[in-house]
Amino acid sequence: VGKKATITVTVGENQGAGRTGNIAIWSGGSRQNIAVAQAKGGQNITCPIGGYSLVWNDEFSDNELGPDWACEIKPAGWVNNELQYYVNDGKVTSLSDGELSITCYKNDAGRVCSGRIYACRNTGWKYGWIEARIMLPKGRGTWPAFWMMPVNFNKWPEDGENDIMEEVGYNPNYVSSTIHCNGYNNGGTAKEHKEKYLANAEGGWHTYACEWTEDYMTYYIDGEKYFTYTPDNKTKTYWPFNAPFYVILNLAWGGSWGGQKGVDETALPATMKVDYVRVFQKQ
Repeated sequence: VGKKATITVTVGENQGAGRTGNIAIWSGGSRQNIAVAQAKGGQNITCPIGGYSLVWNDEFSDNELGPDWACEIKPAGWVNNELQYYVNDGKVTSLSDGELSITCYKNDAGRVCSGRIYACRNTGWKYGWIEARIMLPKGRGTWPAFWMMPVNFNKWPEDGENDIMEEVGYNPNYVSSTIHCNGYNNGGTAKEHKEKYLANAEGGWHTYACEWTEDYMTYYIDGEKYFTYTPDNKTKTYWPFNAPFYVILNLAWGGSWGGQKGVDETALPATMKVDYVRVFQKQ
């Protein structure tokens, strides 16, 4: 009587998503429930190719986006003739079981709302291996993207844009990577753009990555190299990619590309899921 007991629970390293549980302790006629949580594992994270070290990551193990993230708030038509309102209403972005969900939905007022978020908007990174593990949504009108824009942005496309992964729902499971600059901008040429069919990009997990150096940008899907942009002319016209860029995740609805064949509102709500985002650099 009067003595305190200590109970230690030991578990193996968590290699998967974050987990929660409940421990029930019976003592005599008393019962105590203790909620327990284990963060997502795998913090001993290495780059898929040698020579790089982890400098920033989010495994989405917490209950909310951390301070490195910023949410865009803009009306429909703000960019690319897209139909969604970018909002921060607690519904368009959510975290559960070690995954980030960006959900596009139609609210009670008839507006289509979605999410667009930025990582380290004011600092970004110059060069590195940038990757994310993503599950794409289904539905004509969806336009999910994982991409990068310059921290010190003044003019598009002069200052560059790096689209690591995009997909439009009317052309399901065809993912693409594209660069934008004054020399190449929406020309669709093999030098600036590559598309690949990925059987279960919609509804399946895949890792999309870009190795960005002072000489080239090479794109990977699930560790397989499939496209490289490496212009001989390194003036800003063809190579504005020698300045810090920041990461963007968003799910657009309709617009100049996503809405080329109309939209199917029966697909809503549609959700893009993200398991992690990681940035590695050479040390």
